[in-house]
Amino acid sequence: MTTQSKPETRSALVFPGMAPIRFADVAKFMLINSHARRLLRIADEALGYSLFDRYRDADADGDYSEYAQVAFFVNCVALGHWAEEVHGMSPDVIAGPSFGSKSAAVFSGVLSFTDAVRMTASMARVENDYFAREYRDAVTLSFTRTPREQLDEVLAELNDRGEWYDLSCHIDDDFYMVSLDGGSVEWMEKQLRSLGGMPLYTMRPPMHCSAFGALRDRIDEEVLAGLRFADPALPVVADQDGAVLTTGEQVRQMLLDGYVLPVRWPAVVDTLKERFDVGRMYVCGPDSLFGRVGVTTRNFELVQANPRTAMRPRRAVVAV
Repeated sequence: MTTQSKPETRSALVFPGMAPIRFADVAKFMLINSHARRLLRIADEALGYSLFDRYRDADADGDYSEYAQVAFFVNCVALGHWAEEVHGMSPDVIAGPSFGSKSAAVFSGVLSFTDAVRMTASMARVENDYFAREYRDAVTLSFTRTPREQLDEVLAELNDRGEWYDLSCHIDDDFYMVSLDGGSVEWMEKQLRSLGGMPLYTMRPPMHCSAFGALRDRIDEEVLAGLRFADPALPVVADQDGAVLTTGEQVRQMLLDGYVLPVRWPAVVDTLKERFDVGRMYVCGPDSLFGRVGVTTRNFELVQANPRTAMRPRRAVVAV
């Protein structure tokens, strides 16, 4: 009787969106991990300054300073290489919600690491300049335990009040992010709590908002012009709608659309499950969100590759 071998589990590599990370939580990884050290050297040469030193001294510049953003990007790419080395990761498809799209572009072969380092730094500078002039009071509020029906009630009240807002992220069935004027945050938090919701983090500057078309255009003209976008070696799943991207131009468009379209993580999950039959997900980067929400944990075997797991001592294999 012939025994059929069990098919290998298909896997996805996911680079997470950026959350506030303390320098102290990643400094040891950046100094000791061989992949991080190698990429830091390349980043320093591309930037013309010591990224580690600037990141260490940038506390006063906020959670999303140029140095924090580039360091997060470098660490994510380093953790992707670490997962290849330690876990034998060989993904069938790549995704990178929100900020993770930059790392996804590199790991899929669309952008060189050096170009992506310079791109990330330049994007941060343009963003900082834009929000110093436009939408200066806008923020993005994240919250959970709020089903869409209840969220719609709150948004309808915002609309009745004549307040500006936009849905920026759909993370899970009851987990969303909304961009709005900072002066309305306290009111919205109160409304969410009254419905059983739980407000979490208020992000400044805001992102993923249809009102930021001028910012998207500046990034297109001032940052992406002149960069070479090769076709990806692996398919990339767009974080806005779960579309499968197979050309460099499509990935370029995804990076730009991230400024004006919301992230829809359940759509990405649907594509990974239905189109690619993914069973295992490698989340490579300091992640406090995308690899932890229910829509992810219910559907995949999770392998977390973050600075903490990468710094754990590995058991030596002893021949007997």
